[in-house]
Amino acid sequence: MFASLRGEGGLVAYVMGGDPDPVASLESIEAVLRGGADILEIGIPFSDPIADGKSIQAAAVRALSSSTRPRDVLEITREVKKRHGVPVVLMTYFNPVFAAGVGSFLDAAGRAGVDGIVVPDLPLEEADVFGKAVRKRGMDSILLAAPTTGEARMKKVVANTSGFLYLVSVLGVTGARKDLRSETVGLVKFARRFTAGKIPLAVGFGISKPEHVRAVIAAGADAAIVGSAIVDMVAQSAAGDGGALGRIEAYVRSLKRATLKGRPEAE
Repeated sequence: MFASLRGEGGLVAYVMGGDPDPVASLESIEAVLRGGADILEIGIPFSDPIADGKSIQAAAVRALSSSTRPRDVLEITREVKKRHGVPVVLMTYFNPVFAAGVGSFLDAAGRAGVDGIVVPDLPLEEADVFGKAVRKRGMDSILLAAPTTGEARMKKVVANTSGFLYLVSVLGVTGARKDLRSETVGLVKFARRFTAGKIPLAVGFGISKPEHVRAVIAAGADAAIVGSAIVDMVAQSAAGDGGALGRIEAYVRSLKRATLKGRPEAE
């Protein structure tokens, strides 16, 4: 997918699987894909989402309240892959993977058509063994790097990630921010020193506006990741707002347009 972009930036759009229920979740995903997302990231709802802020926490509660389980999210993935050719990344904490059995979970994910897996609470020290198990099944093991990641650790993260490197742009949890921190551009340029020519670089956490997307792409990121702002619109749809799905589509389209303008060669 990254090779096919040919100079433009990519857009990774996150939704919580099963929010507010599996059927409605598919409707939100369709809106996101109509808007032009290049990669779909689907979250598995979990009761203790330590990396997530209030928006995604609330989405997890809604999904769990409708009895959404990991197998339901995999079924959503299977349906998405049947309808569309878009790459699907699964975001899950390690507890559901461990509870199902690592091999069994990965086998089921592979059969469902998952292309990559992000496990935010997976220690780097355990990423090698887990990554080999993921890649053995034809999927990518996508690791995260934080603003506090130094040069030595960044080299290890880059060496162990596949698909792309997920760069966390701010300290703290997920959540839409009004402004992009000035340090983020410098962080992207720092990470780019290690990823250039090796692995695509995608930047997430706090990105919620087209100008945020444009800034990180212009700084050297290969993609921007947007989640909480989309999840907030899904919440509006869940509350009975009939126009929310249309706004999701329009919003994602505005973000995708920003990836075209973000690349210097696209100016």
